[in-house]
Amino acid sequence: MPLKLDDIHCMDCLEGLAELKAGSVDLAFADPPFNIGYAYDVYEDRKEPRAYLEWSRRWMTAVRRVLKPAGTFWLAIGDEYAAELKVMATGELGLICRSWVVWYYTFGVHCQNKFSRSHAHLFHFVKDPVSFTFNAEAIRVPSARQLVYGDRRADARGRLPDDTWILRPQDLPEGFRPDHDTWYFPRVCGTFKERKGWHGCQMPEHLLGRIIRVSSNPGDLVLDPFAGSGTTLAVARKLGRRFIGFELSPYYADRIRRRLAGLRAGDALEGTSDPMTSVPDTARGRRLGEPRLARAARTKPGLFNPRPRRRSVASG
Repeated sequence: MPLKLDDIHCMDCLEGLAELKAGSVDLAFADPPFNIGYAYDVYEDRKEPRAYLEWSRRWMTAVRRVLKPAGTFWLAIGDEYAAELKVMATGELGLICRSWVVWYYTFGVHCQNKFSRSHAHLFHFVKDPVSFTFNAEAIRVPSARQLVYGDRRADARGRLPDDTWILRPQDLPEGFRPDHDTWYFPRVCGTFKERKGWHGCQMPEHLLGRIIRVSSNPGDLVLDPFAGSGTTLAVARKLGRRFIGFELSPYYADRIRRRLAGLRAGDALEGTSDPMTSVPDTARGRRLGEPRLARAARTKPGLFNPRPRRRSVASG
């Protein structure tokens, strides 16, 4: 009996993928465990490196099998295995890498003896180098020719993202613009209203929105083999796509079903689509309209004085 579409299936993705018809999926998005010891509900995220790579080869091969000839596969992965999985996808599985996008986020992991991590890798693979879905009009942004120079030669439709290197958004004189292929979306932190509260690796809806809009069309089938918090499936439903997902944890799968139950096509995506605005309101606490020190200086003019102050060892 074929697996039901527009639903989450509580099963190992290898078993689920084997039940899908070959060449049936338009877009697959996978955010697999990174093999860094994260505490999932039932999955053990600390495999021996060779075992992890062999497991990755198996599920990626299965994803390739179910993709349509013009299908697209997006892979989100951390630094530890990004190079290996990219080479595996292109060198062994014959996929074509159209883009290597960097997702830059705020609220990254704080580190003591190395630079704090604030990014993940998003590989954009296709099966056919010529025939694939890429809805450029869905992601165009105004160009510098339009916004800065007023150049009449500028394409009135805007432009597509550039390859770019970036510091923090607040360090850029003109701010961080969406016309770059380093994508800036805040992580969905524990205090955000967008956070569902039962899975620690929740993707922002607007990040998935960009991927689903550009790489699929309304009515297309979207697959997520590691459903996790269910964001891919939720955004697919809101954007009018069919979907199917697999999740190993019965608890996560149940919560995903509850999340999907109240959603309809046309519903707005949660979170913020503008990377230069503040992060979404927190569930408890306040949203800062200006930096804390600047606000304190404005509201309490006598708080700061030019004399040196003693600081504890822990102060930053």
